[in-house]
Amino acid sequence: MTDYVFVATDGKEIPIIITTRRGVRNITLRPKTSGKHEIHASKPWISSNASVIKFIESKRRWIEHIFASAPVQRTVSPGDEIEFLGRIVKLSHDETKRVNRFVIDDETHATLVVGGGADMFERRVRNFIKNEFLTAAKGMIKTAPRELWPKRIVAHDTTSRWGSCSTTGTMSLSWRLAFAPTDVMRYVVMHELAHRRHMDHSPAFWATVSELYGFGVERAKRWLNQHGAELHTYF
Repeated sequence: MTDYVFVATDGKEIPIIITTRRGVRNITLRPKTSGKHEIHASKPWISSNASVIKFIESKRRWIEHIFASAPVQRTVSPGDEIEFLGRIVKLSHDETKRVNRFVIDDETHATLVVGGGADMFERRVRNFIKNEFLTAAKGMIKTAPRELWPKRIVAHDTTSRWGSCSTTGTMSLSWRLAFAPTDVMRYVVMHELAHRRHMDHSPAFWATVSELYGFGVERAKRWLNQHGAELHTYF
């Protein structure tokens, strides 16, 4: 792994992380827009780092557009309200408490009282959302036929895809779907469950997605295409 720097037109310096991978035939780029901005590049053994930098420079307009259109990162503080899993949640802090307390006010509003030191506030909020997301995802999975249930479910923070399902039965989901409308999150879950039956995107696969999700598949896909970047606003 070798680090270089991409200097944007506005002078901002973005670290470049180059990784050499076996089996990779071409240079691939993955701009990371959540958290610390980085450009991750994968290359085959026969390609030099210099060729990667040259390739990145050839994609300058695309790369700058990706970072320019990325949502401005926001921190969370006591008193803020954020929306996840279908509820507007007011954040509060009580350093005398060792554990978090989640109070549901009604169907659309709740309060999260975060315990521990102030320096851990944001991390505790993030971890709470991740855990709640996994619980909600598992609930959605249980509405599908049991033979499609994955053997293992993990939450990741990815920028290149919202979910994946391996041939071994492991389903990976971006926990940032917690910030999406619940019907959009459910679409991604059903999309990955359909891969338990079809490991491709054939007409039969999409028929299974529609069977599992019901009406509105195209609407959910369209929402992700239009608003997916917004799910990386926090943390």
